[in-house]
Amino acid sequence: MDDSVSRFWDKYIIKTVDCNVSEGARRWYVKHVETFIAAHPGHRLSVLGAGDIAKYLEVIGRNPEIDDWRFCQVIDALRILYVEIIKPDWAAGFDWQAWTDGARELGKDHATLARIPQTAESHVHKVSASSKSNYIKRCKQQFPELFERMMVEIRVRNYSIRTEQSYIPWVAKFVMFCGFTAADEIQPDKIATYLEHLAVDRNVSPSTQKQALNALVFMFRHVLNIPVEGHIEFTRSKKPKRLPVVLSKDEVNRLLSGIGNELHHTMAGLLYGAGLRLIECVRLRVCDIDFDYKQIVVRNGKGNKDRVVPLPQRLESPLRQQFDKVRRLHDDDLNAGFGEVHLPYALARKYSNAAKELRWQYFFPSVKLSADPRSGKVMRHHIHENNLQKSVKKSADASGLQKKVNCHALRHSFATHLLEAGYDIRTVQELLGHADVSTTMIYTHVLNKGGRGVRSPLDG
Repeated sequence: MDDSVSRFWDKYIIKTVDCNVSEGARRWYVKHVETFIAAHPGHRLSVLGAGDIAKYLEVIGRNPEIDDWRFCQVIDALRILYVEIIKPDWAAGFDWQAWTDGARELGKDHATLARIPQTAESHVHKVSASSKSNYIKRCKQQFPELFERMMVEIRVRNYSIRTEQSYIPWVAKFVMFCGFTAADEIQPDKIATYLEHLAVDRNVSPSTQKQALNALVFMFRHVLNIPVEGHIEFTRSKKPKRLPVVLSKDEVNRLLSGIGNELHHTMAGLLYGAGLRLIECVRLRVCDIDFDYKQIVVRNGKGNKDRVVPLPQRLESPLRQQFDKVRRLHDDDLNAGFGEVHLPYALARKYSNAAKELRWQYFFPSVKLSADPRSGKVMRHHIHENNLQKSVKKSADASGLQKKVNCHALRHSFATHLLEAGYDIRTVQELLGHADVSTTMIYTHVLNKGGRGVRSPLDG
């Protein structure tokens, strides 16, 4: 190794120290840069541009063996190389953070992935048990038929995976609290005692107590076929009346303007401009965006319902650019021998080639491929919703907003501003996907009702 190369690596290692890279990780940073250099033989580092970095990261992201934390390490190693040492004009403006944010994989219990095909019965119990905590494992071992039947009844009714993930633990906690040792001991006369324990001893919220009640009633009615009438008189947690956090139009503008990540800015715009829930936004697929009719089809929303919402005109251009990125990325995935996407099991079975079609690809895909935790197939999932949550929170803090701002506040603001603009309550109910208009009525607090509808005597 000549002196110039030695000095280069000495300088790079010093920069990793300055950037607080741990001592154990520094040698891996060096290896990542060495691999990058080897992938561009005959090219000086200074002549490579942002496109070369993006292309290289896309190639690395197609390696299903690389964990998301390791992929982030590669990104940071190249960032230090170009921002701190090479320093070309484009390096500081390159969105390194967007790549890092997009690299996070969906966990195996994520709501998009956790529903297991029902045909793999022997595999179902094994995977489900391994993904739960110890108390659920013990209950499943003690009452395997109860929990197996519980899962079947939930899925026959096509309840969401989040309902399944909440009901199963509540049943396990109830069984453990009551100390049942045999299936015939599980009787509904214990429901009231357990729910009062949650309210009095655990001081849980009303919504938590109600969720436990729903899980237990479901078990007795649909799994054990035991009537529960007359057994559920209990002390209820007092439910406080809460008003939704609503941002003014000026606050929305400040919040959106403060989101530097271009992709997250577009997604946050959809939360406000179309009234989407966070999980609905990240799960959008190419076929859900209708540019001709200026609308977005939200599929399998809360309550397993579809609805149509408006496509904000201001977002049409960035959404078309995002579509072009998805199409190019998908073409490259197909050429590399990949290109599949997670589909609901029935749809994947009915249309065997649909998983590789562009129309079914996620509109906001992850920057890296990963192995599906159930099937083992290498796929490109959607980005993790936590990244958008962090961007919104960071922007709210930086913008000086004193309200408790989160992603759902943008949906609240969407509904409130429509009512302020004169749209009728039924239209807003349909756009939000509420089953009952009384849920939508909470937004009328911004109209001629309550504190805003009264003129203070001090002003008189």
